[in-house]
Amino acid sequence: MKFSSASLLLVALAVAACDSKTATTGEAATSKATVEAIATGPAAAETSGTQATADDEANATPAPAPGTIPAAKSGDAVGILARPQVPILCYHQIRDWTARDSKNAKDYITPIATFKGHIKMLADSGYHTVSPDQLYAYMTTGAKLPSKPIMLTFDDTDLDQFTIARPELDKYGYKAMYFVMTVSLGRPHYMTKAMVKQLSDEGNIIGSHTWDHHNVKKYQGKDWETQIDKPTKTLEGITGKKITYFAYPFGLWNPQAFPELKKRGFVAAFSLAEKRDQDDPLFTIRRIIASGYWSPKTLRNNIVQSF
Repeated sequence: MKFSSASLLLVALAVAACDSKTATTGEAATSKATVEAIATGPAAAETSGTQATADDEANATPAPAPGTIPAAKSGDAVGILARPQVPILCYHQIRDWTARDSKNAKDYITPIATFKGHIKMLADSGYHTVSPDQLYAYMTTGAKLPSKPIMLTFDDTDLDQFTIARPELDKYGYKAMYFVMTVSLGRPHYMTKAMVKQLSDEGNIIGSHTWDHHNVKKYQGKDWETQIDKPTKTLEGITGKKITYFAYPFGLWNPQAFPELKKRGFVAAFSLAEKRDQDDPLFTIRRIIASGYWSPKTLRNNIVQSF
């Protein structure tokens, strides 16, 4: 399938907060509603700590490969829903705001100092980052996690996730999951294939975020090949690893997508929503946008209130 340069420009403009221009999209509107719906109650008491301790790492059960977990476990929706949710944060751009950024877009654009404050707060509060394999094992089998687990995710392949977020996470021994939109690879203001490979080689996990951020709820015909099959093959070629995790563009999903993702080898998918599907929670794992408006204290409050 061929796309003109004009089509690619429309795609770039349609993706929420994907470049330095103002982006007002369905995802931004969805995020704003989500952000406003989350109460910011008083902060819970936090324990002190700067990064994962040896005891926590030793006590955490090594995550088995998802393929080794019996199907009955991964299909036990009641058991999965009964376990406390692990907080999962979603970031997009890490850069300072400009005069062109709309009010909604700023939810998706985290100023550099704000982002650094977020990560320092997590470390000082004793949070430990976990991988999606650890999360999957916990959700399906109850495998033990480090104390105060949290998962950090980044969507849309923005260059600042590599140049700014990556070194900041490294200060605290933190790892993250990067959901890559393959149409953007190598374009200005986005990561290159070499950067994605480096992130993977350094112990971060790469997930699929479609080819050009097309809404999964609207897929028809060849869309599954264009948006899922080809990008997955591209990412597996870059990383040399199986791609088994997916993030829905705009955080939007429907149950019809679950079997399509499963038959393509995905074991879980991540949304941006208040609710999980009661029959298939592994394919509606909740995340919250770490809004660019939030101070470290507000982020901490929202983690406590939302999860």
